[in-house]
Amino acid sequence: MTLTALSFTLLFVMGTMLVSIWQKLGLEKDIAIGTIRSAVQLLAVGYVLQFIFHTGHIAYILIIIVTMICVASWNAAKRGKGLPGLLWRIALAVAASEIMMMGILLGLHIVKATPQYIIPISGMTIGNAMVVSGLFINQIKQEIRRSKGEIETLLSLGATAQQAMQEVRARAVKFSMIPTIDGMKTVGLVQLPGMMTGMIIAGANPIVAVRYQILIVFSFTASAAITSILLSVLIYRLFFTADLRLKL
Repeated sequence: MTLTALSFTLLFVMGTMLVSIWQKLGLEKDIAIGTIRSAVQLLAVGYVLQFIFHTGHIAYILIIIVTMICVASWNAAKRGKGLPGLLWRIALAVAASEIMMMGILLGLHIVKATPQYIIPISGMTIGNAMVVSGLFINQIKQEIRRSKGEIETLLSLGATAQQAMQEVRARAVKFSMIPTIDGMKTVGLVQLPGMMTGMIIAGANPIVAVRYQILIVFSFTASAAITSILLSVLIYRLFFTADLRLKL
């Protein structure tokens, strides 16, 4: 794709901004900022990845992955402002899912231990874990507000914080998994995912592209489940005082 052809895609952005102005939605500023940021960030990452792919040094790969985890955790933690220690808990859950997934993929030689495989798959896995984390935190806050009476009743009857929050945690985990599960059910029928589409456009055999996409779908599902379950274990105590009083 030439730069000239790429520049024409700005017409989509401009059209969206004009619609926003016409309907007085107030989105044009956010769209403009998002467009500039995404272009600059992607171009910068492209040059960084080009350098890392040529060197192949393990230290650079680890720096990229750690940076991804930190940015993803910081972004998800914004959903739970006011909860002390939330950031490192999210980072721990995301890192655990990443370590487990890449450990299996590399340990069983499912993918090659090269930057060209490790970094893109890690990015997709961590990004998926970030989305799940944000959904889980939003939902558990809403569930606690709705179930305040139920939780306090259980506490008054002698239940521990874990017992009082069991149903709330389960509902939040299920909610955070909905996009991942729905995606599994409709993949190939409603959508052709990014990795598969990219490989096909690049000229890969569609069957080979499908195999890699199945790998990603299964990895996403496991990553989402691990992240949401770990978060449910790590953060529920943040909603209680030291003497087990519920705080909203």
